[in-house]
This record gives sequence, C-alpha cells and structure tokens, in this order.
Amino acid sequence: MNENSKPVSTPLAPHFKLSASMSPKTGEESHYMAQIPYASVVGSLMYAMVCTRPDISQAISIVSRYMHNPGKGHWQAVKWILRYILGTVDVGLLFQQDKVTGQCVVGYVDSDYAGDLDKRRSTTGFVFSIAGGPVSWRSILAIYGCSVDYGG
Repeated sequence: MNENSKPVSTPLAPHFKLSASMSPKTGEESHYMAQIPYASVVGSLMYAMVCTRPDISQAISIVSRYMHNPGKGHWQAVKWILRYILGTVDVGLLFQQDKVTGQCVVGYVDSDYAGDLDKRRSTTGFVFSIAGGPVSWRSILAIYGCSVDYGG
C-alpha cells in the first residue's frame, strides 16, 4: 500500500465475506501468500487497536481468524483496513463532558448472529465511554458456549 491509495470510510466493508475456503488451494497461491507479511501487518493493527483504535476491533477480530493460512481475499480485507487507517489518521480519542449525558457511562453493544461463515459462530462487541471517549471495548467470537476475546 502507498500514499496514493484511496482512503475508505469503514474499517471493513460488508462485501468482505471471509471464510477458510478463501485460503490457498494451489502451490502458486501458497507461494504468493508466503511473500505477503499478513501476520506481521495484522499484529501491528492489533497493537494499534488495543492502544488507540477501538474502531477497528471488529475488523481485526475477523481478519485475525485466518492468520494460520490466509488467502488473497483475506489480504484484500487487511489492505482495506489499512486504507481506513490512512483516511482516519487524523481521528483521535476525545474526552469532553457532554451537556446531556454529563459524566455518565454510556455503553453500546452489537452482535452479528452467526456471521462466521465457517462455523456459524456469532461475534458480539461492546464499547463503554465516559465523557465521549471509549474506556473499555471488546469483540468476542463465541465458540461452543465459550468465547474468545479479541478486545482491549
């Protein structure tokens, strides 16, 4: 990716329907993906997510599921996240008291209900904020009645 890449407005667009079936099936595809720093880039994005970018939590939880055997489609999704970061590099966390909510804790939650195409597992996420800034967030992939934590 370079500075001429077109920024995007969402961390991961709905047209990305990632699954394990997108992993390399031929030696040529495997060789191509061996040249791609997929795990390194996803790891760097995870660091950014935990430290300062809760807005990419859900997208990172999805692309990190394929770190063991990513395909070209998975890599396209990671590049999309990088384009989102490029377009929002000047966005930051801001804490300021709201006249309506005051110093209240405000929370939001959402779930995709079986959005994992491989095993039909659900992802649930939440964010809590104080004075307009996020202080706790999490994205959780349900696994057989348990959950895996991908949050900060």
